[in-house]
Parts: sequence; C-alpha cells; structure tokens
Amino acid sequence: MASIISKIKSNPKLKSLALSMLMPANDNKPRLWVRLFLNPFKHKRGKGAIVRYNTRLDVFPFNNFHLGNKSVIEDFATVNNGVGDVIIGDKTIVGMGNVIIGPVTIGNHVMMAQNIVISGLNHGYEDVDIPPSLQKVSCKPILIADNVWIGANSVITAGVALGKHCIIGAGSVVTKNIPEFSVAVGNPAKVIKQYNKQTSSWEKISL
Repeated sequence: MASIISKIKSNPKLKSLALSMLMPANDNKPRLWVRLFLNPFKHKRGKGAIVRYNTRLDVFPFNNFHLGNKSVIEDFATVNNGVGDVIIGDKTIVGMGNVIIGPVTIGNHVMMAQNIVISGLNHGYEDVDIPPSLQKVSCKPILIADNVWIGANSVITAGVALGKHCIIGAGSVVTKNIPEFSVAVGNPAKVIKQYNKQTSSWEKISL
C-alpha cells in the first residue's frame, strides 16, 4: 500500500486523478464514500476515544490520522491531514472550535482549550504576480509533548515544538520552540516562568 501511495504522489497526473476521486472540485472535504468505506479501515481510534457529532474530520487515506485511547475531540473542531499526518496521543482533549492541520503530533494528557489553531501548513507569498492561494504550500511538523496545556485562542505556528509540561497562556502566538516545564505568554510568545527541579518551584524569568 505504501509503495502504491508513493507512486501516485510522485506522478502529477495520477495524483490529480486520485485527488479528484477523493474530494470534489473546489472542496477540501473528503467524499462521502471515502469517509464511509476508506477512512474507518485506514485511520485508528483508540479504546474509549470520542469524536463529537459536530466535529469536522477532513481526513484522507493518503496520510495518517490517529486518535489515542480515551482522547476527545469536542464539537466544532476541525482536523485536516491533507498535507501531513495528525497523530493525537492518549487522554488528550481537543477543545471546542480547535483547528488542527497536519503535520502535527500531539502527545498524551494534552489539554487544549477553545478556538486554538495548530497548523503545520504555510502558503507561499513570495511571487507577487501570483495570489498566495495559488502558490506552493510549505509544511513544517509541529510537535507537542506530553502534559502540555494550551490556553484559549492561541496559535501554534508551523515547525514549533512544545516541550513536556509547558503551559501556553491564552491568546498567545507561538512562533518558536518552548522548552519543557515552562510557561509562555504573548505575541510572539515568550517564556515567563520555568520550573526549578532543585527548589521544586516555578520561578519567574527576567525578560
């Protein structure tokens, strides 16, 4: 199966034909037959995982989607693996109105509040004679480690890594990696606290 997919991706004509079979023209949602007959066999949901009724799962069989054990995707969230895998670990909460666009890997016990955007996708803009919507896209993986808490209305940009047990304050725009056991806030997000293992306390960082 992997070799067939790689051959299709490397051949522009086959790729165009395959995409037309998987999604309608001018629409990024998978066709009904893909959702009913392909995705259940390709994508994995762990034991006790919940996807709410009003979630928009725009997932395709040519990339991976995995939802771990006892994880929840709340209503009005959107998950799209069209340009990269979306992997979500165990006991993780994807909050209401979240948008996750691969390539994204999210660990275990991650807590995401409402209206968060996590996107490994960027549109090109360099050629001023072509609209950005028609330029090539670039993808950089996002990695969110275990035990992370992301506040409401935050944005995690392409290529960013969030270390274990870091906290992202509400409304933050994260453009750079955040180390483990840190609290980061603002636009662009900056670390304001870090956990000191020697003193067992969270200490403020001088900006």
